[in-house]
Amino acid sequence: MNRFLPRALMAPAVVTLFLWMIVPLVMTIYFSVIRYNLMQPEATGFIGLENFEYFITDPSFSTSVVNTLLLLGSVILITVGMGIGIALLIDDPFPGRGLVRILLISPFFVMPTVNALLWKHMMMNPIYGVLAQVWIFFGAQPVDWLTDFPLLSVIIMVSWQWLPFATLIFITSLQSMDRDQLEASRMDGATYLQQLRYLYLPHLGRSVAVVVMIEMIFLLSVFAEIYTTTGGGPGDASTNMAFLIFKQALLNFDAGVASAGALFAVVLANIAAAFLIRMVGKNLDK
Repeated sequence: MNRFLPRALMAPAVVTLFLWMIVPLVMTIYFSVIRYNLMQPEATGFIGLENFEYFITDPSFSTSVVNTLLLLGSVILITVGMGIGIALLIDDPFPGRGLVRILLISPFFVMPTVNALLWKHMMMNPIYGVLAQVWIFFGAQPVDWLTDFPLLSVIIMVSWQWLPFATLIFITSLQSMDRDQLEASRMDGATYLQQLRYLYLPHLGRSVAVVVMIEMIFLLSVFAEIYTTTGGGPGDASTNMAFLIFKQALLNFDAGVASAGALFAVVLANIAAAFLIRMVGKNLDK
């Protein structure tokens, strides 16, 4: 009875969570092996792996995979590098440090669509945007960022939003650092670069692993910034995996191919997760 009662109380939550996860997955697998195009509802039936073959042989597929990897790698490098730098800059007490921390963290709470609109109209507009005015002030030709550098523009937008998250994690990690150890290294004549290499960076190792893992999981599904600003273009220049699945599902009305693409994305995410879990586990064992 002592074992049955806790399990019985937990059962509704466990069953609900299980169904919430399994039912969409089973439906996605089912749709991925049948012909299911909303424009041709009468043409149905089992077709095996044809949807997967069609998705992988799509001319946009290879470009979307490369763009996804570039987006992931660039945003992670920018947020980790700049996050560590900012965290180190504001680690020591100074007047107004609390206000500075609040201002640094605030972009993370901006919704992705609002973030995209902010950069699209306020910052990157080639006529009245802030960057255009800076270019004009220095006598240069304004850059049409979303047309000339679409993927770079998306990377900048996403990095701006995720930088506060990385900074917050690193600030928290630095607060637990042994100040006596730092003071002892100063008394022994260690330079700041030596402290950075042998004390700060090793201490931040676990935090870096956690930031990389969480960001990679969420950045695989970046969509709002692309849809709101570039629409995946010009051509496929800023199309990632999530946007390619969207095009197949809602622009081509092909739920079967979109389901196959979603399963491919799940496999990609699980491979990344397995790699990251191993990396985080090694850092936690140190």
